Amino acid sequence: MKKLGQHLLAEFTGCDTTTLNSLDKIKSILIEAARQSGATIVNSVFHHYNPHGLSGVVVIAESHMSIHTWPEYGYAAVDFFTCGERVDPWKACHYMKEHLGSSDMQTREILRGLPGGKDEVLPHKPAAQPSEKREVA
Repeated sequence: MKKLGQHLLAEFTGCDTTTLNSLDKIKSILIEAARQSGATIVNSVFHHYNPHGLSGVVVIAESHMSIHTWPEYGYAAVDFFTCGERVDPWKACHYMKEHLGSSDMQTREILRGLPGGKDEVLPHKPAAQPSEKREVA
């Protein structure tokens, strides 16, 4: 595989239910987790569901980090998708575990990229290629 990125899928259980239902806390925790990983934050959006639960995404220059919470189960599903070698998604993951008050964390790591060929890491942001000029009919 020609690796472009690393994708961690994390299941956090036994979390603090008040935290999982607080928009301000979840936003602050996910943004700080991105910072802890060394990511460059571009933007973020969060939504609080009725009667409870949250979803949010932090767009980073190196991809994204997202969360979905189920306070009624003390559960949060979090994705850490990063590209390049500079960002460490495991730092974000461990930060989240601690600040969600999670008693257990299960993770899966998936390498993302182009299948086939020899194993190698592709540059995150290679130099732009000149675009081909197209004639418009």
